[in-house]
Amino acid sequence: MTAVTVDAVEEVGTRTVALELRTPDGFDAEPGQFLLVRATVDGVEETGYYTLSSPDTEGTMEITVEYVPEGTLAPWLAERTPGDEIEIEGPFGDVRYTGDGPAVVLAEGPGIGPAVGIAERARGAGHDATVIFWGEDPPHRDRLDALDADGATVLVVGSLDEAVDTLVGAAEATVYVFGFESFVRDAKTVAEAAGVADVRAESFGPR
Repeated sequence: MTAVTVDAVEEVGTRTVALELRTPDGFDAEPGQFLLVRATVDGVEETGYYTLSSPDTEGTMEITVEYVPEGTLAPWLAERTPGDEIEIEGPFGDVRYTGDGPAVVLAEGPGIGPAVGIAERARGAGHDATVIFWGEDPPHRDRLDALDADGATVLVVGSLDEAVDTLVGAAEATVYVFGFESFVRDAKTVAEAAGVADVRAESFGPR
């Protein structure tokens, strides 16, 4: 385990915060990869996996945490303050974006974190980027608005069927999916029906 310092905690949506963490020496990761976070909460050791939501890890990196009051680790993380330390392992995961080519990301819930990180990395490298969020009132609204202003495509949809035309028109892009099991399954089905050959998905488990 590696202890990292919390630099900032920001509320970015309903019961959702972004933790900016100081990047330890020698650490490197790409948006889409995830960390194992470990903490002792009320005397019990808790662990959880959180996907990076920053476009890079230079100096600092970010994870997005969605929590419910009856949770354990996630509410504890949401209560951290600058200067606190948390323990991490990683990075883990083969789903990553390295800045090579256009990217389309379908996301729900906390999956919006890696979605904005990937889109920001793509736009920073001069590539097209599309974020498709399933649901209402997505977290990271400010970053989504900034991406939209920078030329990215940002769609908030109530049905994944609304994403079909966009997916059909993104034949040259790599498509990423981040969310819980049922969403990942449905998003992959829609993407494949739209003719997408390369779908890279990360499931957060059952909801």
